[in-house]
Amino acid sequence: MNLVYLIIMKTKFDLNTLVRPTIKALMPYSSARDEFQGNTGAMVFLDANENPFENGVNRYPDPKQRKLKSVLSEIKGVSAEHMLLGNGSDEVLDLIFRAFCEPNQDNIITLPPTYGMYGVLANINAVGIKKVQLSNDFQPEVDRILEAQDSNSKLLFICSPNNPTANSFDADKIEKLIRQFKGIVVIDEAYIDFSSEASWVNRLKEFPNLIVTQTLSKAYGMAGIRLGICYASKDIISILNNIKPPYNVNALTQQRAIERLNIKGLADKEIKTILEERSFLISELSGINFISKIYPSDANFILAKVDDATKRYNQLIEKGVVIRNRTTQTGCENCLRFTVGTSNENLKLISTLKSI
Repeated sequence: MNLVYLIIMKTKFDLNTLVRPTIKALMPYSSARDEFQGNTGAMVFLDANENPFENGVNRYPDPKQRKLKSVLSEIKGVSAEHMLLGNGSDEVLDLIFRAFCEPNQDNIITLPPTYGMYGVLANINAVGIKKVQLSNDFQPEVDRILEAQDSNSKLLFICSPNNPTANSFDADKIEKLIRQFKGIVVIDEAYIDFSSEASWVNRLKEFPNLIVTQTLSKAYGMAGIRLGICYASKDIISILNNIKPPYNVNALTQQRAIERLNIKGLADKEIKTILEERSFLISELSGINFISKIYPSDANFILAKVDDATKRYNQLIEKGVVIRNRTTQTGCENCLRFTVGTSNENLKLISTLKSI
């Protein structure tokens, strides 16, 4: 059955019908570092109008981020040709909008409550938004989503594990959406490292209409360097490479990312600690009298329903603890979001909650 589905999909899905005409006709910019592909060791570089005095950052960075992609390839088991790196995941998402969504004509589908930047980027790019609310247990309403699409629905955004709800979506529901959505499905896996669910990166070859985004900001603790990762077919990656800024990932970001990724076992150790602390927090939060519900978490944060979210948020601020008030989000009335901190930070949170 899966083979039949795959054959049908390959015949039906035509990426060219989704790419904006201006993007298809675009002649991409070729930088000096793009044009010279040889050994850099003994060469004298007078091609890029750089300052010649060495200070560590006087040269332009590798526009293809080859060394960094090589390290990521070993970790993720995905070849570099299926990978695009960006200045945070938000740049990657913006590139996807610009490649596939015609302003003032096309639309996307989002599943609130979800990550707010999908809507912001749609507005920036003059793209319509169709919202299909998650179910009461924060799962996708598959039939309603498929019914909502029209001939101009280019992108479907699935955040799993989801922000702000922290749960993963059922794999069967996601697969049905990938197979039956007529545009491109973007799965945002910013929190996948904290989940027991398998990454959809492992199934890229099955689905030519699938894009998976990840980040080094969460599990790898590198939010400050701004590095987002996009995994997709070679054809999609080629299109996105054509429109990305030539030097979008700076040299310092590439260097710090390589250094961090090469410390074997460090991320796994920190993830393990975060998961242990998450379990501790869930246990302790269940004893707070004004918390009525703690939602399942597959991320490095916990969503909890309280009696009065704004009141409790302000009380915590007054006592020096900053959390996130999510009460204005669809389906999250009177909900607070707690990021899992260090052991001491989590103890401070619990003691403060008990004191109010």
